[in-house]
Amino acid sequence: MSQLIDVEIIHDHIALITLNRPEAANAMSKALLTALKQSLEAINQQESIYCVILTGNGEKAFCAGADLKERRGMSNEQVIEAVRLVGDTVNAVEAMKMPVIAAINGVAFGGGLELALACDIRIASEQAKMGLTETSLAIIPGAGGTQRLPRLIGIGRAKQLIFTAKSLSATEAQSIGLVEVVTNRETLLDEAIEMALAIAKNGPIAIQLAKKAINQGAQTDIVTGLEIENLCYQQTIPTQDRLEGLQAFKEKRKPLYQGK
Repeated sequence: MSQLIDVEIIHDHIALITLNRPEAANAMSKALLTALKQSLEAINQQESIYCVILTGNGEKAFCAGADLKERRGMSNEQVIEAVRLVGDTVNAVEAMKMPVIAAINGVAFGGGLELALACDIRIASEQAKMGLTETSLAIIPGAGGTQRLPRLIGIGRAKQLIFTAKSLSATEAQSIGLVEVVTNRETLLDEAIEMALAIAKNGPIAIQLAKKAINQGAQTDIVTGLEIENLCYQQTIPTQDRLEGLQAFKEKRKPLYQGK
């Protein structure tokens, strides 16, 4: 893997991905985005990985968004291409088959917050600040922010934040449902790992299908969503893990799931 992205496998079934460009607030250069996308694709093919944690190196920034210094010298066509790369990479996070937890260790502005929005769960340190600040630069969020933020916190609040380019504290973000957990800087990664372990102990196929049912169902009406849920449920029936769960319950022991 590129040195711009660090990947570590912890507790056998959890992948920790760290954006490793602290000198530039982990900004999204083309090289960092390419390396991140490659890392995501490699992890997504590993059957033994049940959960992913995404964080940034250093105490100041999760990800400050696009690399504006790099972008300053681009033509209009090159900017459009660069924005597409950001969007494709963010989409790759959302498309991961296993849950992804964002451990927001510092600022998450613009594309950095869009990256966190593509994760399934967000945990932030008390010092974190976040916002979709693009309109202050006379542009708009271009990597899913106008679509994912309203779905998460509601249309009115999303419009308010995007139109004003307001920055939120971690506690403000939690109060509107933008992040699920706020903790102190020292325990942020520990809490993310604890949550990942709580996820990884459950049936991995079931977790993947629950994620699929939620994400796909959220895009449609309730009747179609219920059918999606039923189809996903049916896929758990023939698995060895389901039988192991029943046997473990009968024997009053912890199940040993293998993702089969």
